[in-house]
Amino acid sequence: MRPIRWLTLWLLVSCLSQAQSSSVPSATSSPEPAPLAGPSALFVKVQLDKSIKLSALRPGDVVAGTLSEDVYLADRELLPAGGNVRLVVDHLDRRRRTPNDHWPWVVKAFTPRHENYPVFHSASVFLPNGHEIPLQVSLISVQREKDIRAQAKKKSSAQPDAKSLSQAPEAPAPGVSKQSLSKNAGPVVTLEASLSAAAESGLNAEPAPAELPGSVTLAAGTQARVILLGGVSASRNRPGDSFQARLIQPVRFDSKVILPEGTLLQGKVVRSKRPRMLSRAGSLFLAFTGLTVPGGTAAPVQASITEAQLDQRSHTRLDPEGELRGERPGRAWMAINAGVTAGLAKEVDDGAQLLVEALISTATDASTAGAARIAATCISTVFILTRHGRDVVLPKFTELTIVFDRPVSLVSNPHP
Repeated sequence: MRPIRWLTLWLLVSCLSQAQSSSVPSATSSPEPAPLAGPSALFVKVQLDKSIKLSALRPGDVVAGTLSEDVYLADRELLPAGGNVRLVVDHLDRRRRTPNDHWPWVVKAFTPRHENYPVFHSASVFLPNGHEIPLQVSLISVQREKDIRAQAKKKSSAQPDAKSLSQAPEAPAPGVSKQSLSKNAGPVVTLEASLSAAAESGLNAEPAPAELPGSVTLAAGTQARVILLGGVSASRNRPGDSFQARLIQPVRFDSKVILPEGTLLQGKVVRSKRPRMLSRAGSLFLAFTGLTVPGGTAAPVQASITEAQLDQRSHTRLDPEGELRGERPGRAWMAINAGVTAGLAKEVDDGAQLLVEALISTATDASTAGAARIAATCISTVFILTRHGRDVVLPKFTELTIVFDRPVSLVSNPHP
């Protein structure tokens, strides 16, 4: 039995050290993310009709759902929400799992880092008028989503500009998620799509708005829907790191499009706290500092996050100031760490006795029991105290709602 105990102890220490080293975040800034494939790329979200097991899909299978959001191209609405969608599985591909904050690293160390994902190349959208619109698509993610919203701030005495128009729809009360409205629905499939010229010509797209005279100012409080073009997390990003986002719904002024879909926004990490010992969670505060209209000039902005669509298992909340914070570890999280601590203490206790008896020929189990228990207690105490809390993870293409905290002055450009 002694060789088995030694082997078990060695495997446990090796796994723990490897997982701990893999969890150390990089101190360098992440590279500047690239935009979606060209200005004509479409951001499509499909709510599946029922739950599916991704690994059970086979080439040729058809997955049905509905568009959960309107699809825009520049200043036009191409596909209205609610249209039926059919996705055809081309083949299965093995992809790296998306980082999350659901489980502690002890579980992640023994969880497969890759999983099978269906690859979609073609899709069809059926409009209410009976037209079928073919799309060329590529999969971004498949997940059950929930909305996290900032708690409402106290109303300011200043009255907003009557001419400002928030593009985002009226949000439900803080803490209410879309998932609560559709518990029986399947996961959300996020796709990057392209539309052929022939298909686009058959759409009843909105006409391009007329050019606005002079300049226009968007009032503070105007909202916009964007997607991140690169992943951001509290464990990897430091204050000063930059990131980009893309507008997925146009922002209007007096019923005229001012910021078309495809507008790029620049931002930076203002505050970042890594997950710390004693199970303290991380936090992340992002600010948007500028925007660039397609074919136009850049303008400085000051905007913050008011809503984020994350995986249903995420344990991230949004405070009234727009800072993302990890929640406290739950019972399952603590039970897992406690179980690993007990197992580690047992192995250290047995291993210490074996080591002492191997080095000292006169040592016995009775004489080494006290020292072994002390060593086990010290190791298990250090382990449980050095456990880190939850991370704050915003994967690439996370959808956010932002609000402009200050008025934005823009010079209108001609619309082709």
